[in-house]
Amino acid sequence: MQVKTQLEDLQNYLTDASNMSGGHADRVVIPESGKQISDTLREANASGTAVTVSGARTGTVGGAIPFGGIVISLEKFNRIEIDKERCIATVGAGAVLADLQKTADIEGLFYPPDPTEWSCQIGGTVATNASGASSFKYGATRRYVRRLEVLLADGSLFEIKRGESVADDAGNISLRTANGEIAIKAPTYETPDVRKNVSGYYNSAQLDAIDLFIGSEGTLGVVTEIELDLLPKPEGLFSGIAFFADQGQMLAFVEEAREQSRDERHLVDASLLEFFDGNALKFIAEKFAETPTDPAGAIFFEQETDSKNEESVFSAWNDLLVKYGADVERSWFATGEQDRERMRAFRHALPVSVNERIVRSGQRKVGTDMSVPDKNFGSFLAFYQKTLDAIGLDYVIFGHIADCHLHANMLPKTDYEAEAARHIYGRCVAQAIMLGGCVSAEHGIGKLKRKYLHAMMGERYLNEMAEIKRALDPRGILSRGNIFDESYLS
Repeated sequence: MQVKTQLEDLQNYLTDASNMSGGHADRVVIPESGKQISDTLREANASGTAVTVSGARTGTVGGAIPFGGIVISLEKFNRIEIDKERCIATVGAGAVLADLQKTADIEGLFYPPDPTEWSCQIGGTVATNASGASSFKYGATRRYVRRLEVLLADGSLFEIKRGESVADDAGNISLRTANGEIAIKAPTYETPDVRKNVSGYYNSAQLDAIDLFIGSEGTLGVVTEIELDLLPKPEGLFSGIAFFADQGQMLAFVEEAREQSRDERHLVDASLLEFFDGNALKFIAEKFAETPTDPAGAIFFEQETDSKNEESVFSAWNDLLVKYGADVERSWFATGEQDRERMRAFRHALPVSVNERIVRSGQRKVGTDMSVPDKNFGSFLAFYQKTLDAIGLDYVIFGHIADCHLHANMLPKTDYEAEAARHIYGRCVAQAIMLGGCVSAEHGIGKLKRKYLHAMMGERYLNEMAEIKRALDPRGILSRGNIFDESYLS
C-alpha cells in the first residue's frame, strides 16, 4: 500500500471540482486490497481519526475534500468484468465510467446512467446516486445497482444484495456484518415528489438497505465493489437540436414530448430532453459559430431507433416540432455517429465557455441544482428568469428539462455581483422548497449545501439521518462534514 505524507504529494487529493478551499490531510493511502482498507479503517476508528474517501474528485459540493485525518484513494480498485450473457458488470469502486462504457460497448452493451463527466469513478457515482441527461428514460444509478461490497468504519466487511435487507412494516432493518448484526431504523420523512433528488439519505416504503448506501456520500461505509445491470446497446439513435422563437411554445413542446414518451401508443420515446436558454446559445456560439443566437432557446432531444422505425420516428418528431413552432429549417438533426457526437460536443461547449468567462472575471460561478414537481416547473423557471433579470447578472440556464431540473448558472464579474449571486441562490433554494422541490437533484449535499439541506429537512429528519450514521459509524470518522454538521453526531 502506497502512503503519501509530503505536502506536494497530497495536493491533488485536497481539492475537487467545487474549488472549495482549505482542504488538508495528514496522509493519503492508496490501498490495493480490501484488507489494506480494513486495516486502515480499524486503526482510524480506534483513534477517532477522520477518513475521507477519494475517487476522481469530480464532485461539485466539496464531498471529497478532507479537513484533517486520512484520505483513502480507491484508484487501484479499477477492475472491470462484463458478464455478457447476464448483462452484468462487476467493477471496482475506482473504475472510471468511460472505461466501463468502452468495455461494455465492445460486448454490445451499455450502462444507462449518463453523468456528464465520464472521467468520474463508479464508486463516486454510487456515493452520489449520479444521474445525467438520459435519466428521464433510464433513471439514476440506484436503479442499476444489484450488489455492493462495503467496508464499515470499524473495518468489518459485508456484502449487501438488493432485496436481502428490507425494512419491515415498523421500519426496522437488520444488517449482518462480519462483526455481528447492526439494527437500523428507517427514516420517517417522505421524499419530495420530484424526478431527481439526492438531498440526504434515500427513503421509501419498505426501504431496501442497499439504497441507504447509494447516495450516502461516503458517510456510511467505503464501497469497494459494485455489481451493475447493463442493457443491450440500441441499434440506432435519432438526435436533434431544435430552436424556438417562443419560450411558451418550447415548454409546451417539451411537455407533449414527455407525455408521448410515457405512452406506448406514440412513436415519440425520448431518452433525453435538454434545455438551453437564449443566453446559453450565445455562449455556445463562442465555440460553435453556426449556432443561431436570436432564438428564445433550444431543445436537444434523442431517441433510440431501429431499422424498422427510423423513418416513422423522424416523422413523428417533425410533426411535433412543426406543431409547436420550432424553426425546423435552422434546427439540426442526426442519425449518424459523427453528427451525434458533434451535438454532444455542442452540449459540452456550454460549461467550457461558462468556465472560461468566470476565469477571466476572477470569480466563481454560482450554479443551482434544484428540481421541482412537474406541475410547478413553469413557475420555477419564470422565477429564475425574473429574479436574475431584475438583478442584472449575467446568467445562463440549461439542463435536464425532462426531469424538471435546470441549472441556473450566475456569472458574477465583480465581488459585489458575487455577493448578490449568493443571496439569489438562497432565494432560489427557498422557492424550490416552497414549491415542494429539493435542494439538490444530482450533485449531492457534500460540505457546501448542509445549511440548505437543514432548510429543506429540519432538525427532526436530520436527526433521523444522524441516527442511521451513528448505527454504522458510531465514532463519526467517515466523510466528516458531508451531508450534516458534526454536531448532529455528538
